[in-house]
Amino acid sequence: MPTHFDQLGLPGRLVSVLADRDIVETFPVQAATIPDALAGRDVSGKAPTGSGKTLAFGLPLLTNVRKANRHRPRALVLAPTRELAEQIKRELSPLAKAVDRHVFAVYGGVGYGPQRNALRRGVDVLVATPGRLEDLIGQGTVDLGHVDIAVIDEADRMADMGFLPVVRRILDGTPEHRQTLLFSATLDGDVAVLSRDYQHDPIVHEVGGTEEEAIDAEHHFWLVQHHDRVQHTADLVEAQGRSIVFTRTRHGADRLVKQLARCGVRAVALHGGRSQSQRTRALQEFTSGRVQALVATDVAARGIHIDAVASVIHFDPPGDAKDYVHRSGRTARAGAAGTVITLVTSAQRAPMRRMQRELGLRIPIEAPNGRFERRTPEVTRPTGSMLPPKGEDRLSLYVANLPWRTTADEMRAMFARFGEVSGSTIVTDRRTGRSRGFGFIDMTVPAAQAAIEALNGSTLDGRNLKVSAARPRRGRP
Repeated sequence: MPTHFDQLGLPGRLVSVLADRDIVETFPVQAATIPDALAGRDVSGKAPTGSGKTLAFGLPLLTNVRKANRHRPRALVLAPTRELAEQIKRELSPLAKAVDRHVFAVYGGVGYGPQRNALRRGVDVLVATPGRLEDLIGQGTVDLGHVDIAVIDEADRMADMGFLPVVRRILDGTPEHRQTLLFSATLDGDVAVLSRDYQHDPIVHEVGGTEEEAIDAEHHFWLVQHHDRVQHTADLVEAQGRSIVFTRTRHGADRLVKQLARCGVRAVALHGGRSQSQRTRALQEFTSGRVQALVATDVAARGIHIDAVASVIHFDPPGDAKDYVHRSGRTARAGAAGTVITLVTSAQRAPMRRMQRELGLRIPIEAPNGRFERRTPEVTRPTGSMLPPKGEDRLSLYVANLPWRTTADEMRAMFARFGEVSGSTIVTDRRTGRSRGFGFIDMTVPAAQAAIEALNGSTLDGRNLKVSAARPRRGRP
């Protein structure tokens, strides 16, 4: 039987705000941890990504936190990334307003001025990334000597990113008898040591079964050629809708955005090499639907929550099982459906098998199936015409801006509607064998005239075709 928020002893004002947002029933991690956190106990919570951890610590924190003085926050939430810090602030701010508390986030990539001004006015709940917070402490802008409640969110990610020494220095600057809430996808290794050193007799709650079970998504592993990955990704985005695509490097993300654009797929990049304003704008374009794909490095595997992400595509396979879980958790969040597709080359098959065994994923690595194919291309008639010169029996047509997957036979069939086609050629790259996006058609002059008038400027699979009479190749002098 589900637990409702009004059964947990939370203030009525907070419950009302949740109800206004149609949030009535708790997720398991919330039902498990909120009563102990409300009672002032230290809590270690293990739960998969997308399971509702922000409200699990945010609701008891806002219930118990006291008003702060200038420069002296009473509650501190540490998060590993700018996106997660901003997300936590956005999610808690309406609730904080209901109980007359102020939440503010500080992180790098933006100016210090607004952050100093907010702290000068007084912040009850400070959400921070470790690096920027340590900078502000060094400048004398923040005094953590009055923090009653400290939250460490995504503690395992903190460890992965090398932030634990900074986290330790920050916690050393808070009162020893504070309440400490720690949430993480794992509670072993460095996270266990952090809990041992900075929590007092914590109550441990572990929610969810295996990591694969915690991500309620369909998982597919496709065996592909390295040079086919871009086209497969474009097809998947077209078929699935809003998708997050993960690459290994920043340069790879930027390059893939351009490659997808050439395939007719609108995409933006999100990675640590972009400024905060660029990252914010990329997220806005993706969430608003102005672009179809968000191409990200692992910096975005944590800290962003976007509703209705249809699929996650591992363009570059993740480095380990933990990264697979965190990346894949961007879809199928909070009980929703989603699809995860990993593109695997022959050289990557063995390490991918090892990762699957570690996760308990018994899914074959197989050739792509037709389930996620693009919609059947439709050709629409344009206005205007570009007629070839008269007086010749046959004419060679230049066809540009072709979808990358178009074959010579498919192009022949498209033009055969207008008359006999004597030749159809797709120009390919000599090194890779991949289509260069243009080709040539040979047909009779009347048929060529009709084809140009009908097809030049038409739309094929989302791309505007260019069809004209080919210029004759000049001979050498």
